[in-house]
Amino acid sequence: MPSRRTVLAATAGLTTTLASSGTAHAHADDHRLRALISRMSLEEKVGQVFVSRVYGHSATAPDQADIDANLKELGVRTAAELIARYRVGGIIYFTWAHNTRDPRQIAELSNGIQRASLQQPRGLPVLISTDQEHGIVARVGKPVTLFPGAMAIGAGGSGTDARALGRIAGSELRAMGIRQDYSPVADVNVNPANPVIGVRSFGADPKAVAALVAEEIRGYRSAGVAATAKHFPGHGDTAVDSHYGFPVITHTREVWEELDAVPFRAAIAAGADSIMTAHILVPALDVPPSRLRSSGGTPIGDPATLSHPVLTGLLRQHLGYDGVVVTDALDMAGVRTKYGDDRVPVLALKAGVDQLLNPPKLDVAWNAVRKAVQDGELTERRLDESILRILRLKAGLGLFTDPYADPDAVGRTVGTRAHLATADRIAERTTTLLVNEGPLLPLSPRTHARILVVGADPVSPSGTTGPPTTVLATALTELGFTATALSTGTAPSAATIARAVAAAGEADAVVVGTYNITATSPQRTLVEHLLATGRPVVAVAIRNPYDVAHLPTVKAYVATYSWTDVELRAAARVIAGTVGPRGTLPVPVQRPDDPTQVLYPIGHGLTY
Repeated sequence: MPSRRTVLAATAGLTTTLASSGTAHAHADDHRLRALISRMSLEEKVGQVFVSRVYGHSATAPDQADIDANLKELGVRTAAELIARYRVGGIIYFTWAHNTRDPRQIAELSNGIQRASLQQPRGLPVLISTDQEHGIVARVGKPVTLFPGAMAIGAGGSGTDARALGRIAGSELRAMGIRQDYSPVADVNVNPANPVIGVRSFGADPKAVAALVAEEIRGYRSAGVAATAKHFPGHGDTAVDSHYGFPVITHTREVWEELDAVPFRAAIAAGADSIMTAHILVPALDVPPSRLRSSGGTPIGDPATLSHPVLTGLLRQHLGYDGVVVTDALDMAGVRTKYGDDRVPVLALKAGVDQLLNPPKLDVAWNAVRKAVQDGELTERRLDESILRILRLKAGLGLFTDPYADPDAVGRTVGTRAHLATADRIAERTTTLLVNEGPLLPLSPRTHARILVVGADPVSPSGTTGPPTTVLATALTELGFTATALSTGTAPSAATIARAVAAAGEADAVVVGTYNITATSPQRTLVEHLLATGRPVVAVAIRNPYDVAHLPTVKAYVATYSWTDVELRAAARVIAGTVGPRGTLPVPVQRPDDPTQVLYPIGHGLTY
């Protein structure tokens, strides 16, 4: 990697003016940023508002399979060529795009991207981003420090822990050259059937969610990373996944103010650097009351990502937000159901968006925005407004003066012993004991030496060890038990259930991991057959805590809110009694057949 002196020399005309003025924060020296914008071509301006994926572990020498994927989807071979052709202002990292092999490689990829951009005429630094929510959504895995997810943090209820998560996670991202994180989730999850948010939310109490959102944002900002509150105006009450469909949320304006808006107000007050839009329709926010009706079964109105009343009227004017607004990924079905891929980016900009994230066809989207400006549908002044916000953010993050990571220093920050220990301690404060009749827990190696661990083994979240049964069995063995793992899956067959029952006969106790149980789930049959053996059965809800409502005869139930290693290891320590359960439910658990009856309220949690 070239020295910082060499690097900064390559951007002399650009960085010198900013550095000499001492610019370090948004709005500090807008006239210099406006001068930069005035020298940009239309093509350069269009590029700045796009955040694109790109395949490969290297900016200039990716593997052949990644070159082929880039050619097929983007029409270029490498990240460097992508930047040269489209002058994109941002790049998003994905595991599946092979961007995130290991921390040093990520730092070198980030440097290659910055170098490729800064070497262009009037080159600007790139804002590199990723989805590192922790819990079930993490694009960068081990050896980085992976924390409990949002609902687990909600169960812990500690603002100090939320801020520590942001500070440590942010410092590790920044060390790898990632300066924008699409986290935290500010949605209030009030629908147990929500298939897309769920445990990614801090909980169902808007004030509690707001407090944790604000603290996590403060943590990220203290580490020099832009935090992103998502998904505006609130994605917590839907039974449709916007990746695959078009959710419609029927909250009134009054309900929105009291529920969904609360965490976003807190995020803005905490200095949220960016806010991500939701591909959802909220008719009460998007459509005048006189038009609130359906036509031919199709709701009238636009997804929030494309809604001027929502983004400009509510977010900009009503809530007073003047930071960067970024779309959720534009390849998701929720934003593509009504308009073509050429219209979506134009309409998003007209609605008030600044950054267009991951369009399915970059060439189509890029050319559509350029044409809209050339034809007068979008003014260049409107484009300049978004670019100014983006450049303010880049300046505030230090990208003009210090755009590069130090690959040699990554190991001193990423996945350190101290960071990993902090994640373990935080996880212990989130594990929630929902049921403990007898009491059955804690188990002791003296009385229950042989433990069978069975249950669902969903694909492990990015970069964790997995599968969950193996992680739990290993952790219990390290605590003095003799534990064996038997994966039974999310839909165990009769033969699988019979095998688990036979294995239970050789054990002193059974630990069964449950995953999103429904009324007809074969997982219920598995647990009922295990209970019939007479062996003590401890159930662990490894995702949704709502599972406990479907298994009322289980005598001990623990909730972890995710099946990442850090949370499963903490659950093992709680089962063994080396630590006590301290988490409390951040959502209510209702009767599946009668949601008006609450079985376990917010705040429920047993201790030893």
